[in-house]
Amino acid sequence: MSDALSIYFAGDLFDHKDLIGNALLASHIEQESSGRYKCLLPQDFEQGSNRKEHIRDQDLKMVMEADLGLFNFDGADLDSGTVVEFIVAKQLDIPSVILRSDFRNAGDQDTKGDKWNLMCSFYPRTEIVSINGMEWYQQARTGPLSVEETIKALYTRLALQLITAFDKARSDTPLATEPDFMKKLYQWAVTFPGAGFEEFIDNKNWVAETIEKKKRKGLIG
Repeated sequence: MSDALSIYFAGDLFDHKDLIGNALLASHIEQESSGRYKCLLPQDFEQGSNRKEHIRDQDLKMVMEADLGLFNFDGADLDSGTVVEFIVAKQLDIPSVILRSDFRNAGDQDTKGDKWNLMCSFYPRTEIVSINGMEWYQQARTGPLSVEETIKALYTRLALQLITAFDKARSDTPLATEPDFMKKLYQWAVTFPGAGFEEFIDNKNWVAETIEKKKRKGLIG
């Protein structure tokens, strides 16, 4: 759909479980939202031979252009790249959803707090979907279901919960409503990464076009 809202899908992509899990969840989000949401998977845009600045710049540009962000906070310690992308999204007031399916307790918050480092918590326009992945898997495989049926049941349930969270995050009031401020904010976002990021953008109208696109979708005041 041409009017679909884009979601930058941030998380581990280092082994077959990460790669296939990301792709399955992205596909179910698109299906269950009837195409209203479409995930951008960094793994689909990266090549194994690309290294260093190009990968970083490509991912940061995708974060900045996306309408929303999905950040996978699984693991005993959060993936550092995902944390950087999350903070960039929050600096630009991009509506975001944090997903944690890891049932292990981690981080430095109390038992009622989030299961990760407190420096990654408490940001506005951010919804949290925290589930017990093992429990949801066991519930999905109840009965004589095949692996494929179990996958469909699990990812459909998760996608529907995430779609509700995306709807909530993007309905929250934007922090900044002055166009000039947002223009300066995005211009700074192009400047601060350094290492040739401005040259990588290679479009003097990129900031204005990005802001206008998000304004049309009601994501910027």
